[in-house]
Amino acid sequence: MNKFKGFTDSETFSQLPDKFFHNLLKDIDDAAELKVTIYFLWRAEHMEGPFRALSRMDFDVKELGLSADEIKRGLEKAVKRGSLLKVENEAKVYFLLNSPRGRAGVEAIESGKWNPASATSAPPVERPNVFKLYEENIGPLTPLIADALKDAEAMYSDEWVADAIELAAKNNKRNWKYCEAVLKRWKDEGRHGQKDQRDTRQGSERYTKSEFAEYLDG
Repeated sequence: MNKFKGFTDSETFSQLPDKFFHNLLKDIDDAAELKVTIYFLWRAEHMEGPFRALSRMDFDVKELGLSADEIKRGLEKAVKRGSLLKVENEAKVYFLLNSPRGRAGVEAIESGKWNPASATSAPPVERPNVFKLYEENIGPLTPLIADALKDAEAMYSDEWVADAIELAAKNNKRNWKYCEAVLKRWKDEGRHGQKDQRDTRQGSERYTKSEFAEYLDG
């Protein structure tokens, strides 16, 4: 057994349907079925598009800690139980959640109106927490900075804070005040507007002039 080091103070969370806890958790007695069901729910939440489908190959052996045969068995049990739906398209097998959207997805696949192969289904990338990211890119994590990071995560998001830290490191402006100024700018003007899509040099200049000048030293 690998010893788990514990959760951090900066975790992202994935939603699970309440019915999973009320109706499925107590009935699923096979570890493989439980793993593939939770894995599907996690992957589906991070997918975009009208429907959420995973092929059998999308169920990662390493992440699940299961063999290919165990994954196959778990999926078959989940389909038999009715938590997942199974459909074939162009010689590939896909699985969808047994929900109104999932059932509509099966109909769309069977009628040729939607090809699940066109959807991207890469698993979400695990990002380092902002405390570790700060120490690696900006400097020592003092109690004051730790509190500031927590406040920033609550006000913005861990993704925004991480991106601001990475931008500060990229521009060699390694101090928290600079990161904070970037976050305020993003909040006031938006992150993905036209001004945010300039080339690297222009983007760097944008954060090294005018109101950010006082944060550029030290």
